[in-house]
Amino acid sequence: MSRIGNRIITIPAGVTIENNNNTVTVKGPKGTLTNTFNPHMVIKVEGEHMTVARPDDSITMKTIHGTTRALLHNMVVGVSEGFKKKLVIVGIGYRAAMRGENLVLNIGYSHEVVIEPDAGVKISTPSITEVVIEGADRQAVGQTAARIRAVRKPEPYKGKGIKYENEFILRKEGKRAGKK
Repeated sequence: MSRIGNRIITIPAGVTIENNNNTVTVKGPKGTLTNTFNPHMVIKVEGEHMTVARPDDSITMKTIHGTTRALLHNMVVGVSEGFKKKLVIVGIGYRAAMRGENLVLNIGYSHEVVIEPDAGVKISTPSITEVVIEGADRQAVGQTAARIRAVRKPEPYKGKGIKYENEFILRKEGKRAGKK
């Protein structure tokens, strides 16, 4: 029995949901998201609640039941509240700046690294060592944050690089000089 798949999704005020042959469109104050789900899943919208039911207990249906519900919940939360990821840049001389819509990173390479945001994603830099990624689509926000982090992953000796705000970097001890 799927614990996540059986949970009821509460629809907040200001969010409208249209279901057309399991192509669900969610509209809210932060934008519009559309996704197509398995045609065998039963998606019901009743007033301020939405439920997902599977037609039978086959292994295939059990595997996508919870995933379908989680994706629908992320769509509802995304258009009502939005998603946000924060990255921190650690290192002397490492900095980030905005050039129009694009993010420009100076992080120890001989050239600037320019990153374009995905569709529906907004990048901002409150300070030169912080990057904030916001948007309605959780997958797009996470993918953009991962692309930025991949430019210079944090290294384990000094912790220099780009890391998530709450990420813990396991530090290694360096070489000891003059062991006797």
